[in-house]
Amino acid sequence: MHSVRSFLTGVLLLGPGVLRGADPQTILLVDDHDVYYRSGTKRVLRSPVRHPANPLVVGPQLRNQVGYCSLYRDPATGRCQMWYQLGGAGCVVAYAESDDGLKWNEPALGLIARKGNPAPNIVLESPDHYGASVVVDPPGAGDPARRYKMVYLSLPEFAGPFAHPTDHRGPNGGMFVAFSPDGVHWTKHPSLALLGSYGRTQDPPLVGEQYPWGALNSVGDVLDVTFDSLRRAYLVYSKGWIDAPDGKIWWKRAIMRTESTDFIHWSAPQLMMAPDEHDGVEPGKYGSTRNGVQLHGAPVFIDHGVYFALLQVADYETHGLQPIELAVSHDGIAWTRPFRGTPFIPVGEASQFDAGRIWSNSTPIVLEGEIRFYYAAYQHPWKFGQNPYPWDGKTNVPKSGIGLATLPRDRFAGVRPLEKIGHVTLKPRALRAGATLTVNANAAGGALRVELLNERGYRLPGFTKDDAVPITTDGLRHRVVWKTAPTGVIPAGSYQLRLHLENAEVFAVTLQ
Repeated sequence: MHSVRSFLTGVLLLGPGVLRGADPQTILLVDDHDVYYRSGTKRVLRSPVRHPANPLVVGPQLRNQVGYCSLYRDPATGRCQMWYQLGGAGCVVAYAESDDGLKWNEPALGLIARKGNPAPNIVLESPDHYGASVVVDPPGAGDPARRYKMVYLSLPEFAGPFAHPTDHRGPNGGMFVAFSPDGVHWTKHPSLALLGSYGRTQDPPLVGEQYPWGALNSVGDVLDVTFDSLRRAYLVYSKGWIDAPDGKIWWKRAIMRTESTDFIHWSAPQLMMAPDEHDGVEPGKYGSTRNGVQLHGAPVFIDHGVYFALLQVADYETHGLQPIELAVSHDGIAWTRPFRGTPFIPVGEASQFDAGRIWSNSTPIVLEGEIRFYYAAYQHPWKFGQNPYPWDGKTNVPKSGIGLATLPRDRFAGVRPLEKIGHVTLKPRALRAGATLTVNANAAGGALRVELLNERGYRLPGFTKDDAVPITTDGLRHRVVWKTAPTGVIPAGSYQLRLHLENAEVFAVTLQ
């Protein structure tokens, strides 16, 4: 197991290694993975708060709407870099940078001058390019010429965006990769990394048949890459497809996963998440091709050993909106959606740039006291039968841009009493001699007390609820102490930790 912030996409990057006795372990209460049981409590999702200066990056008022983005913050200097999609006369990857992550500069790089897309900060283009996702190796790790790594979609047999003369994308398109030493100067790897998954409604091909529209059960046109320090592998979570109730293919969008250790050779994509009966499937109500909610994309990041997916949940047949839902996993393969129906990042108000569709990413920036979630967004919804891009080049241009929403550190979800009191008992775990505890909790207007029980559930003398010094304020790192142990030092042993809540909410527990 790795220590607290051992994931590539944030800050405070730590190298690989075995967890040492002095390394902190943070238990997030976003689900019951580490919970033995809870009594009289409920779990509440906490949504990030939008920054008042949104959008931080504004899309050009032409056909160049802003799409998918990736972020990186240098842990030594604090300098931030951003890569994002510009649409219009072909989709390209644009670049921006910032000293504080709030005020962004779009430098006049002069690297690529593309007709119809005059932005001076373009760093990569390809025939019928679409989307891009960037991951950055820690300083000093790997080949410095390939420290910055990108996955992107390209359809090289077509010219121009979404130019599908026969209503398909062809057999040669799919996921490509590129490398850079600095995030600005990119070199494309010449070979196709994975054949793409495209097509139209039909019965699945028979074994041995040549399928003209890419590959079944492969990556689609939404790609998000991250590094899994637990597996020592790069992961791509991509849009894919599941088949319809009648067995025909290309029915609803779902989530595929592929991995690589060298960023060039990738595993066969596997289905990870798919819409189900709780996602509003009503056969026949809207036709036979796509019904109910679809999973448009699932950027994944890892924090404290927990895998989080920022699901892009889209309903194209009713309101056409695409908010973000938080999904959870403890291995990156088996996923749960404990907050279904409650958006983690809801769409904005109708007048705002993010009123219609939100594109999350796998690169939140983790600071000491907060997590910053950057996202791209369009004002206009995408609803079947309506033009998703209702501009005429001069007027009625939907807003787009990149915004920021912040969450206090580790406060993805909290556990609080159903009424006044309740408790959370954690599964037994071994603590070394001299271990201490901190809790991330809001006990303002109430109290939180921690007691120790042995593996059989017997209380430990001197560390009971009555011995505990109550926590009565709101804070990210409350030190847990007892009257008999004012330093909070715990004797070695295997314990159940019981968190007594009185009008209080707890988000995480850290063992040091």
